[in-house]
Amino acid sequence: MEYNEAKEKIVEALQKKQKTKTKFYFNDLAKILEEKPRVAKKLINQMIQEQVLEYWSSGSTTLYGLTGTGKQAAAEDEA
Repeated sequence: MEYNEAKEKIVEALQKKQKTKTKFYFNDLAKILEEKPRVAKKLINQMIQEQVLEYWSSGSTTLYGLTGTGKQAAAEDEA
């Protein structure tokens, strides 16, 4: 899958779900891309480098979301 196509798919899918959920597991993103984990990881990491997506970690779990979305983003701006 081409990177631009993957980015479009991810952004579109996450924006649709944004009202109910802003952070997603890696496996959720891999399902959206319909790719094997190794290919999906490369695409997702490229999106993080371009700041399309961002990591969020609870310490034990890493989640991904669109940059600047969710309750956590608002709290981090205040700090």
